Amino acid sequence: MHRDMLALLAAALLAGSEAAHAGAGAECCADLEARVTALEETTARKGNRKVKLTVSGWVNEAMFLWNDGTDKNIYIGTNTLEQSRFRFVGEAQINKEWSAGYIIEIGVVGHPSNQFSQDSIGSTSANPANREYVVIDRKSNWFIKSERLGQAAVGQNGTATYHLIDDADATLTRNVDDSEAAAVFLAAFRIRVNGKFVNGLRWRDVLRGFNNSTPGQSGRRDVVRYDSPVIGGFSFAAAWGEGHIADAALTYAGEHGDFKVKARAGYGTSNSPGIMFTGLDGSLVVGGTACISGSSTATSLPNFQCNWGGAAATVMHEPTGLFLYGGWGQQSVHTDHVFPAGTLFLPTSNMWFLQPGIEHKWLPLGETAIFAQYRHDEPGSNPGRTVSGDITFWQGGIVQQIDDAAMLLYGVYQYTTGEVTGNAATAAAGAPSGTVSIDPFQEIVLGAKIDF
Repeated sequence: MHRDMLALLAAALLAGSEAAHAGAGAECCADLEARVTALEETTARKGNRKVKLTVSGWVNEAMFLWNDGTDKNIYIGTNTLEQSRFRFVGEAQINKEWSAGYIIEIGVVGHPSNQFSQDSIGSTSANPANREYVVIDRKSNWFIKSERLGQAAVGQNGTATYHLIDDADATLTRNVDDSEAAAVFLAAFRIRVNGKFVNGLRWRDVLRGFNNSTPGQSGRRDVVRYDSPVIGGFSFAAAWGEGHIADAALTYAGEHGDFKVKARAGYGTSNSPGIMFTGLDGSLVVGGTACISGSSTATSLPNFQCNWGGAAATVMHEPTGLFLYGGWGQQSVHTDHVFPAGTLFLPTSNMWFLQPGIEHKWLPLGETAIFAQYRHDEPGSNPGRTVSGDITFWQGGIVQQIDDAAMLLYGVYQYTTGEVTGNAATAAAGAPSGTVSIDPFQEIVLGAKIDF
């Protein structure tokens, strides 16, 4: 009996201990679950477990010190050569060969540098993409791809000749001072002749090129795009979309002995002059391929067609870091529009440039690129504004990479000069009559681009 009582007491104590332990464990797990729930509520997470999500982007802000020979100032804003942005890329594996995904890229703009003028740092553009303190949709497309067959994408995307010449830049100057930079840095500044404005005529009115005033390249549009796999260093891209826009490009990247080479060439065509958009800064053309005029579609129709193409390459001697980046671009337009008597119309615009330099790791921070650039533009007509032009750009600069911060520090000096030609018809709108020399425009750009 005594032994039975002791056994019962021991069993009761053991059961009580196990119950207490279970209660403490339950309380612990409940607290842990609450903490995990709170963490999930404050953490960005994927919509499902099948798609791998990558978030990336960069910030690109700079100071712009300009002098038009009569006036000068310092502006600070977003370097719209390659504006600040963030990107979401999702991808899921379908099987061993196929995958599918999407790209959403959003641009972030403070003071857009492509809208700077002598009058103000602020933008008065009617174009929503060029307003101040906005976010804009740059890309939004889905894709399906195979390592063996290539990739097809549908939606807002770069066409095959988007950044055709820029993406041949295999040096540190890409994204901070590539082939488009010379024209982009001129922003909306007005030209002066003998110290006086020419009725609001801007550098960009003289220059041609429907994408950032640089002939030979296309832009972002709603397209179906195909990119081939890389075979023997070569890859091919083609796109088709709105306004019967169609283009194709060929890229090569490879090494030959001590030399590294990257080259691109392409061609495109479209019959869409865009649509008129009216706002605070007057009327402008948005969308399409406004090869004739940046201010009106009236001189484009009827039977408008624009053709463009270009080629560029970088050759770098890897042991020394010496490189040469250069290229050429052209656009030509056709229209059955009947111009007023006395109007001379030149349909073709050309641009070429050379950028020699050296890229080497002299500092433990990362590689340094020191470069110069010469670019020459022979723009065709901007109907009602100019007949032709002859513009020369000189540049010198330095780019310092900081590896541990994924950062580029850059400084560029640019000197721009040239001539613009008009006639009686353009003079009626306040542009020059005959050929006149434009006062030189000088600019220093100091900035940084940091990736994330």
